[in-house]
Amino acid sequence: MTALTRNDRPGAYPPSWYAATAQIAPERAPLQGAARADVCVVGAGFTGLHAALTLAEKGLKVIVLEAHRAGWGASGRNGGQVGSGFHHDQRWIEAQVGRERAHALWALAEEGKAMVRDFCAAHAPEARFRPGIVSAAYSASEAADLHRDAAHLAEDYAYPHIAPLDRDEIRALVQTPLYHGGWIDRDAGHVHPLRYVLALAARAEAAGVTIHERSTVTGIAQGKVARVRTEAGEVVTDHVILAGNGYLPGLDRGYAARVLPFNSFIAATEPLGDLAPKVLAEDVAVFDSRWVVNYYRLSEDGRMLFGGRAAWGLTFPKDITSKLHQRMVRMFPQLAGAKVSHGWGGTLGITRTRLPVVMRVGANIVAAGGYSGHGVALAGLAGRVMAEAVAGQAGRFDALAALPSPPFPGGAALRSPLMLLGMGWFSLRDKLGV
Repeated sequence: MTALTRNDRPGAYPPSWYAATAQIAPERAPLQGAARADVCVVGAGFTGLHAALTLAEKGLKVIVLEAHRAGWGASGRNGGQVGSGFHHDQRWIEAQVGRERAHALWALAEEGKAMVRDFCAAHAPEARFRPGIVSAAYSASEAADLHRDAAHLAEDYAYPHIAPLDRDEIRALVQTPLYHGGWIDRDAGHVHPLRYVLALAARAEAAGVTIHERSTVTGIAQGKVARVRTEAGEVVTDHVILAGNGYLPGLDRGYAARVLPFNSFIAATEPLGDLAPKVLAEDVAVFDSRWVVNYYRLSEDGRMLFGGRAAWGLTFPKDITSKLHQRMVRMFPQLAGAKVSHGWGGTLGITRTRLPVVMRVGANIVAAGGYSGHGVALAGLAGRVMAEAVAGQAGRFDALAALPSPPFPGGAALRSPLMLLGMGWFSLRDKLGV
């Protein structure tokens, strides 16, 4: 049983605050019988839809196959944070790939962030892109490290948008006594992710893309012309783009060995009213320095949207919200009386290096995923560069493909049990404060 079928009802969006506040289009017809395309995209999330839109605007015939609904997976369920860069800071990336390549990668990540901001401004104002992300540290040493990162970006990358926060400044902005400093990135932001991805699907269709929902891909026959099969049909295509991230079924062992499905959960409170500014003094998103990260922000109607990783297995817990509520109240005692109105989970993809995987898995098949919590910005970028590679311009694809992406020990078969042991250890370290 895969992430596609383990935790959700087929074709139904999760019971999220996002789904409750989005205008969801009527269900699109599944693939029936044979079809022909220049490119077949597997997955209708940020990656697949940006790839499809880019290719359609170049005049190619594109068919997108989605196992459930457009935006059903991580793209429509996540914390909505549109961050700068990658999971690791630029000093770490420079140590891995060198200064010149690190600068090129930063520029690509900045493009991914701008893609979200610009698309929302032009085509999805209802997604409400808002600037401001806070990175919060639990210790003075962690805060000092964040301040060094901010200084490095300002001096070496001409990025002046991050302001360091001392203990008093962060506690005035994020009103918990647990943080000892951090920074705020005024050029990053946050968004209603489901509204964004639904608008992206509509834009792709307007450009000529055909999207088939409820069309799970069961296999791909490789060749000069590939055949992408579902239970009810087949797409004959010159190129295939695999864009399912953590929800991608086992269509390629090399990709599966590098991208681990990993669950994360969000609880939404009822509207907080006058209490909201006593939690966050500004309309910003926050993530913190725990390995088992907490991430949160306020909704447009003043709810706390509080996310974190509350379970280590692939199956969702029966009670998603109670542990999240406990974590939230430990951080914000003033929310002890706040009731939870929605709770949901989703599956993202993580990698050993926490850097995305962009790879060729066949002569005419490319894949991307493993955004490790940074997918709102990086997924669209990956879709665009895969589309460029399919269209014959592979330079930017090759730059991302060169990121280190070793397989998990034991490959696809053993990645989950070994990773779960590691995550349990890091969770214990968080609890002990080490």
